Amino acid sequence: MTPGRVSVVIASRGRASALRLCLTALAQNRHPAYEVIVVTDAEGEATLAPWGDRIRVRRCDEANISLARNIGIEAAAGEVVAFLDDDALPEPGWLAALTSPFADETVAAAGGFVRGPGHLGWQWRARAAFADGSCRDLVMERDETMVLRGRLGRGIKTEGTNMALRRSVLAAMGGFDPAYRFYLDETDLNLRLAALGARTAVVPGAQVHHGYLESPRRRHDRVPRDLSEIGASLAVFLRRHGARLDGNARIEAERAAQRRRLLHHMQWGRIAPSDVGPLMAGFDAGVSEGRLRELKRLSPLDEPPPPFAPLHDDMPDMPSVWLSARPFTARAQMAEAAMLAARGHVVTLLVLWPDARRHRLRFDPRGVWVQSGGLFGPSLPGDPAFRYWRFAERAAFEEARQRALRDPAAGGAV
Repeated sequence: MTPGRVSVVIASRGRASALRLCLTALAQNRHPAYEVIVVTDAEGEATLAPWGDRIRVRRCDEANISLARNIGIEAAAGEVVAFLDDDALPEPGWLAALTSPFADETVAAAGGFVRGPGHLGWQWRARAAFADGSCRDLVMERDETMVLRGRLGRGIKTEGTNMALRRSVLAAMGGFDPAYRFYLDETDLNLRLAALGARTAVVPGAQVHHGYLESPRRRHDRVPRDLSEIGASLAVFLRRHGARLDGNARIEAERAAQRRRLLHHMQWGRIAPSDVGPLMAGFDAGVSEGRLRELKRLSPLDEPPPPFAPLHDDMPDMPSVWLSARPFTARAQMAEAAMLAARGHVVTLLVLWPDARRHRLRFDPRGVWVQSGGLFGPSLPGDPAFRYWRFAERAAFEEARQRALRDPAAGGAV
């Protein structure tokens, strides 16, 4: 059972092409009633013109993801508000899985799992968040939804690119704290939920693929352009939550970690030795600024939302389709896949090369999920580097593995 109405909030700034792809994937979600609110800048507004009034658009010209999300919350009419980044691609079963725990009225929040860009490995799974701003993995014996309760100083981590909260709880808390402009914003929310004794669901079946894209703060290869907001947000976080901790020691530990990160990039030739000093100076300047940043008391978000505006009049119900191809037939199969996607099917095209290369996944702008790799190669972390398969056998295996994500009504393995 899923809540009757769900609002999906996407904050987007300066990444119009990624936003278009994100919305194309989101439109394939199999959920009975969801609306989409995009909070964006002028470039994003222009990108959304083809969607007309199907998507609710709000403007935010300030580079502050917490502020943008709060604008989205106030525009959300759903009982549950889900959050997605503009460089994330949600699986078709994402929203139904993420919101299903809210059938239990004691659940206040839910978080799913995040895969890395292009590959099928994990970026983030179940984690706990602590009062020093750090996170640690949680051990899950089975890939089944768990409902956990945090405690003061220890929250259940939800990732900003794959999380949902009951709107009434979120609004009463004042939403996200604008003192965090892009870092530790959801971690702060997790700690505040824990202090309330709220229950959070960890939902392995709610999965998104999260990309690495250029931004003012980092390059596509994760090399930072600026560390000032990381330093500032950590200083703010420790002021909010770390009264009993040695804040200076925690900041020094983070400084050392950031320096190791830069040296790693330098060793791989991504930055020059002369880049390290200025980037670390930015971190230090951010810490100094964060120690003085105004911390306001959060007020409830009580702006009445507009009427609920679902993205679809009826939930998409065309059956999911799996196609498989060898490299020399891939172009023809891709043309067929694009036609099926245009008719409303969720289509996955598997391209198998006659070797053992690792599998990769992408979402084509025409609405097709494309997985490609070697017939004998690994697809998931932990798979053997080589395993003998017949073509039809491998295609059937990959379809069965993905069915729960691409065709939620049919069930199957994740």
